Amino acid sequence: MAIITISRGTYSGGREVAEKVAQRLGYECLSREVLVEASREFNIPEVKLLHAIRDAPSVLDRFSFGKERYVAYIQTALLEHFQKDNIVYHGLAGHFFVRHVGHVLKVRIVADPEDRIPAMMQREGITDPDQARRRLDAIDETRRKWSLYLYGIDTHDPALYDLVIHLKDLSTDDAADIICHTIQMPCFQTTPESQQKLEDLLLAARVRATLIERYPRAGVGAHEGVVYIGVEGAGAREEKEIHDVVGQVPGVKEIEVCVYPFLIPD
Repeated sequence: MAIITISRGTYSGGREVAEKVAQRLGYECLSREVLVEASREFNIPEVKLLHAIRDAPSVLDRFSFGKERYVAYIQTALLEHFQKDNIVYHGLAGHFFVRHVGHVLKVRIVADPEDRIPAMMQREGITDPDQARRRLDAIDETRRKWSLYLYGIDTHDPALYDLVIHLKDLSTDDAADIICHTIQMPCFQTTPESQQKLEDLLLAARVRATLIERYPRAGVGAHEGVVYIGVEGAGAREEKEIHDVVGQVPGVKEIEVCVYPFLIPD
C-alpha cells in the first residue's frame, strides 16, 4: 500500500504515465477531481482553485492571501484522499504536501521541449512552432514562480523527487514499468509511523483551512491529535475564538496556542 505523486509539465506525457501506473497497480488515479471536491466542500468556484495552483501570484494575492486560502482548501481535499492509500496523483502541488511522508513515491516526468511542442500545437490549434515554444516556456515559468512564492521551492529541483524519468528514449510504458517496480520497494511501504505522519498533516490541513479566513498568517501543526497553532500577537479573545472554532474540527484532541514560530514534537 502506497501513494504515488507524479509531477509533470504540460504535454509531457505524465498524465498517460499516471493512468497506466494506476491501471497496473489497481490504484485510484486522481487529478482534477481534487479541485471539484474542494470546490464543493468549501463552496469556492472551481475556476478560482484552478487559478490558485496554476497561475503565478499577483501583487494583490500577496496582500489578500487569496492564493494561500485556496491552496489550503486543495491541500485538505488531497490529503483526505491520500489518507485512504493506494493513490496515483498527477498534477500540481501533490509532492509539496507530503514531502516527509515515507510511503509516498514522488516522481517527476520530464520530456524534451521538441517533443512537447507538437502535442501543444495539435491540442491547442497552434500553427507556429515558435509560438507554441514561447507558450510552453511561459507556463513552465509560471509554475516555477508559484512554487517559489508559496514554498520557496523550485519544481525543477531534482532533490524534491525520489525518481526523475526523462521521456526521450523511454516510452510511457517503460516509465510506468519503472514506477511500478520502484513502488514495491520496502522503503515506500506504509508503516504505522508514516501513516501517523500523514494523519498529522491531514489534521493540520483541516485546522488551517478552518482558520485561514480569519487568521491567514497562522502557523498550524499537529501531532497525534494535539494541534499547535501559532498566531502572532494573539490575545485572550483571539485564543478563545481559536479554541472554540478548532475544537469542532474532527480529530482534534487538544489545542495549544503557541508563540509564533513554534516547534512540533517529533
